[in-house]
Amino acid sequence: MIVKLMRTAKITLFFLISLCFSLKGWTFQKAMDINNINSVRQVIPFNQDWQFKKATYKTNIAIAGGEWQTVAIPHTWNNKDIQKGKNFYTGDAFYRRELVAQKEWKDKRVFIRFEGVGTVADLYINNKLIGTHKGAYSAFCFDISNSLRYDTINTIMVKVNNEERPDIIPINNKLFGVYGGIYRPISIIVTSKINITTTDYASPGIYIKQDVNNKKANITVTAKIENKERQVQQITVKTTISNKNGTIVKQVQQLQNVQPQGINIVDQQMQVNNPHLWDGRKDPYLYSLTTAIIKDGKTIDEVTQPLGLRYFSVVPGKGFYLNGQPYRLYGVCRHQEWQDYGSALTNAQHQSDLDMIYEIGATSIRFAHYQQAEYIYAKCDSMGFVIWAEIPFVNAVSTEEGDNAKQQLTELIRQNYNHPSIYNWGLHNEVYSSSADGFVPVLTRELNDIAKTEDPARFTASVSGYGEINRPSNLAADIQGINRYYGWYEGKIPDLEGWVTGLEKEYPNYKVVLSEYGTEANVNQQQEKVDDSGDPSGQFWPETFQTHFHEVQWGIIEKHPYLVASYVWNMFDFSVPSANGGGIPARNMKGLVTYDRKIKKDAFYWYKANWSQEPVLYISGRRNTDRIEAITTVKVFANTSSVTLYVNGKKVNQAETGATKHDFVFKNIHLVKGINRLRAEGYFNEKLQSDAIEWTLKK
Repeated sequence: MIVKLMRTAKITLFFLISLCFSLKGWTFQKAMDINNINSVRQVIPFNQDWQFKKATYKTNIAIAGGEWQTVAIPHTWNNKDIQKGKNFYTGDAFYRRELVAQKEWKDKRVFIRFEGVGTVADLYINNKLIGTHKGAYSAFCFDISNSLRYDTINTIMVKVNNEERPDIIPINNKLFGVYGGIYRPISIIVTSKINITTTDYASPGIYIKQDVNNKKANITVTAKIENKERQVQQITVKTTISNKNGTIVKQVQQLQNVQPQGINIVDQQMQVNNPHLWDGRKDPYLYSLTTAIIKDGKTIDEVTQPLGLRYFSVVPGKGFYLNGQPYRLYGVCRHQEWQDYGSALTNAQHQSDLDMIYEIGATSIRFAHYQQAEYIYAKCDSMGFVIWAEIPFVNAVSTEEGDNAKQQLTELIRQNYNHPSIYNWGLHNEVYSSSADGFVPVLTRELNDIAKTEDPARFTASVSGYGEINRPSNLAADIQGINRYYGWYEGKIPDLEGWVTGLEKEYPNYKVVLSEYGTEANVNQQQEKVDDSGDPSGQFWPETFQTHFHEVQWGIIEKHPYLVASYVWNMFDFSVPSANGGGIPARNMKGLVTYDRKIKKDAFYWYKANWSQEPVLYISGRRNTDRIEAITTVKVFANTSSVTLYVNGKKVNQAETGATKHDFVFKNIHLVKGINRLRAEGYFNEKLQSDAIEWTLKK
C-alpha cells in the first residue's frame, strides 16, 4: 500500500511538473498563434512521454505482450520503411499515456483533441472505448469529462491502424504512403460547463461569414454554444474585432438564453467601414475576432480566430481577381513529408517548407492531396498565400468510400472555415467513371452540394488526369482542374501550347486550372543535350531535362491568363512506395527541392527568377560540371535588367532572350580543356548581383 501511494505521488508530481513546463513552453511558443490566445479556456499540450508499441496480437486492449518504447508526438512508425519501398508496416499499433485529472476539472468539461492520426484511431479511457475516428488527415475531438476518474491515475490509450481500407479515403498507398501513427499534436481542452463547442467536427465552434468590398465589410459570426448545466442559463455573447495592433475596431454583445439540450446557435452581425483588406502577398493584413461567453459579469469561455477581410472572383478568360484586381495564381503543390521524418513534422519543418515556397515567389499553393496541418493554414493566412485545400478522394475508387469522403470534406471545411487564405475546396483528384451516372460523378455532385451548403462563398474544384474537358467525372464543381504532363507521360514538352489554346477556343467561358505539371529530376544525374520528351519508366532522370521542361512550359503558361491557376508538381521530392525509377527506389523526384530539403534544383531558381520580387541571378547547370562539348550554351536565370557573362575572365557576346524575359541565353560559348570559370553579373535596383560556377571540359 505504501509503495502504491509513493508511486501515485511520484506520478502526480511528475505530471504536475510536466504540465508546468508544457504550459510554459506553450505560452512562449504559441503566444503569437491566434488560435491559442485564451485566458479562460485551457488548451494544454499533451504530446510528451507517450508509450508506443506495434501490435503483436489482435486485441483492442493492449495490456500485455510486446515491448513499449517512450515517444513524443508527433510520431509515426513509418518514417523510414515507407521511404524504402513496398514492404512497410501497416496494421495495429498502440499509444498509451497516464493522466492525473485535476480536482478543479470536476466542475468543468474536459476534451481530448487529436490533430491527425493515420488512419483509424480508437480512443480508450481506462480501457473503455470512447470513440473511433476514420481518416488520417483531419482533426477530431472527444468529450472525456464523464470518463475521467479523480481518485486514481487515468490511462489514455489509442489504438491506431493504417491498413488500406475500401471505406476510407485514400483507399490505397500507391500514389503516396499513408503514414501510421499520431503524427500531429494532441491537446487537452478544459472549458466551463457552458462553452463554445469543440466537438462540431473539431471545428473552432465559430464561423465567420463576410460580405466585403473596398468601402465596408459586413460580417456575420455564427457561434455554436453548449450548456451542460441542468437549467436554462442567461449569458452574454460578445464578439470583438481588433486590428493588427490589438485596438478594438468593433464590438457587439447580446443577452442569450441557452438551453441545456442540444446546440444553441447564436448569430451576430457587425460592420467595419473602410476595412484594411487582406491582399495576398502584397499585404496579408489580419484582424482578430474573439467571441466570448460572459456570465454574471465574468468571461467563462472564448475563442479567437483570424479575420482577413477580402473578396475574390474568377473572370473566365482573364483569371483570378482578388479585391477587384487581377491577381495571378501560380505556385506549387506540397506533400507533408520529409526524408527520415515521414509525416511526423514539427512546426519548424512546416515553416521551413513555407519559407522556401515564399522564397520562390509563389502566390498560391495546392495542398495535395489531403488536409494538412493547422499550422500550415494559419501561416498561409499571415504570409499571404492564396491556397487550395482538398480531401484525399484520389487515385482509385472502391465505391465503398462515399460516407467517409463526405465526412472528411465536412471536417476540412468546418475546421478551416475561417482561414482567409483558402479560395477553393478540392473534391477529387484523378478518379474516374465510364458514365455520367457512375459512382464518381454522382458522389462528386453530392460532395459539391455539401461544400456549397457549408460554404457558398468559396469555389469548389475536381481534377482530371486527362486533357479533355468533357469527361464523365468532370464539371461537377465550379472549377475544372486538369493535370498535364506533356513531355513526360505523353507527347512532347511544347505540346502544352496546343492544349491550352485549344481550350481557349472550345471552352472560352470555363474556369480551368492547370492543377499539376512537372517532371522528375535526380540531381546526381546530368546531361548536356536535352530532348523534348523523357523516359518515365527508365533509370535516367537528369536534372537538366527538368530544367528545360520548366523553361518551356512556364514560358507557355505565362502567356495564358485563361488558366485560373497553375501548380508545379511538386515543390519537394516525396516517397511513392511502389515507384522504381531514376536510380532511386520509392521516390517521386518531380520536386523543385530534394527530399531532404538540402538542394534547390536549377528549376527552383528558374521559377524564382520569374516569380520573385527579390533579386535573382543564377547560372543554370551548376551540377552539370563534367563537360564533353567544347562549344555549348550557357543559361542565366535572372530578374535583373540585363546580364553580362564572363568565361575564364573574358566577357562574351550579349545574351539572347529565351522562354521568358528572365531567361538569358548565351550561345556558342567556347570552353577550354580543364577547368572553366563562369561568372555572371547584373543589376537589380542599381545593386550588383553576381553568380559563379565551374565546368570541367574533359579531353
